[in-house]
Amino acid sequence: MRQLIAGVGGIGLAVTLSQFPEYAQQYTQRLGGAVDELRVITEDFDRAAEAGGMDRTAALGRYNASSDSFLAGRGESMTQTFARYEELQTRLARIEGAGPLERLQALPAYLDTDIGQRTLEAYKPAVPVTMEGVLYAGGGFILGYLVLSGLVRFLALPFRRRGRMTVRRT
Repeated sequence: MRQLIAGVGGIGLAVTLSQFPEYAQQYTQRLGGAVDELRVITEDFDRAAEAGGMDRTAALGRYNASSDSFLAGRGESMTQTFARYEELQTRLARIEGAGPLERLQALPAYLDTDIGQRTLEAYKPAVPVTMEGVLYAGGGFILGYLVLSGLVRFLALPFRRRGRMTVRRT
């Protein structure tokens, strides 16, 4: 009975962990799309600043120095856009250069972003056919089997027989 319960736990964790590579792939695609769109905005701003004889910093300075609250607000918004572009570009480079275990360790960072949450909301499970997916599934099975087997064994301790007593007849 213990082996059956442990096997079910192993299969459950195998299926769960095997989905991580697919989630990471979908997250990376969304992140790449966001970086691409922010790159277009950044390059367009830089071209416009250059056409006006300025660099990005000087152009933002003109926005921020404006007495017009709309222009000052746009300057602040563009500053935040550039910061987000740099942050997402750095995150994308880190993810693309990470190995399977590094990506798993970074899972909390994936889920703690707006892109990570939107990826999770739109996530579609997939059958793992990559070596990474198979390794996660295998690791999940072993871990799930061992954890549930140990848990069942621990919970069964109070019900174990302590030893058989023999009755002597005289």
